[in-house]
Amino acid sequence: MTRRRRSALYMPASNGRAIAKARTLDCDVVILDLEDAVAPDEKAAARDRVIDAVREGGFGARELVVRINGLGTPWYADDVAAVRGMGVDAVLVPKVAYPSDLEAIRTSLGEAGPPIWAMIETCAAILSLPALSQAAWGSRLTALIAGTNDLAKDMRCRLGPDRMPLIPALTATVMAARAAGIVALDGVCNALDDPARFGAECAQGAMLGFEGKTLIHPSQIDAANAGFGPSEDELAWARAIVAAFARPENADKGAIRLDGQMVERLHLAEAEAVLTR
Repeated sequence: MTRRRRSALYMPASNGRAIAKARTLDCDVVILDLEDAVAPDEKAAARDRVIDAVREGGFGARELVVRINGLGTPWYADDVAAVRGMGVDAVLVPKVAYPSDLEAIRTSLGEAGPPIWAMIETCAAILSLPALSQAAWGSRLTALIAGTNDLAKDMRCRLGPDRMPLIPALTATVMAARAAGIVALDGVCNALDDPARFGAECAQGAMLGFEGKTLIHPSQIDAANAGFGPSEDELAWARAIVAAFARPENADKGAIRLDGQMVERLHLAEAEAVLTR
């Protein structure tokens, strides 16, 4: 939870140049994508390319995640066999909807295999969020990723710039992640030529409580890092809270008055986490 995950960039695993470029970008997370970004007849070659890329390394401090094809697809078993001992930070699985899915994925990956990141992108998944949250510890589920494109399709809703039809689902995803003590990342924005809309989505996602946003193009990285990173004002306030509670006269206090506001030790914990990230 203390790692920065402001920007999580999908990179098509079928594109060797894209994978090489990912090693140079200022994103917090690189997601090598074997699912949506790869055509069926390129799946096997893309999988081999991921194996080579992970073996080669060079991703630095970036968190490295592989999105595999989902349960029930013809490529799932081969994908799992490839990533099981690969040493990546996590495996992102699409269309996770039930605790039984998590159990099946963990069995496939093995107890010593990588942690699971789950795509929440169906109505069934939204209705199962409390159960998925409760199953997180046993399955080593460590992140929920909003799959907004597929969710909107499943809901048959009409999305505008404010994403209003999805707000209840996005909020529920964040709440489920918080209940489990795991990460929540916002869905992608398809409007590549509309930086104002992308910035607004980042601001909205941060307001809802997401740690960061999944991205489909490197041009979105800087805005995501800015939108989900603490502002200078937020950093200054966090430092002020830590400094105030560090004073000897506040050592045994559960709450103090600071610049006209009531500040509790829960705010201290939050401030320390912000500064750590």
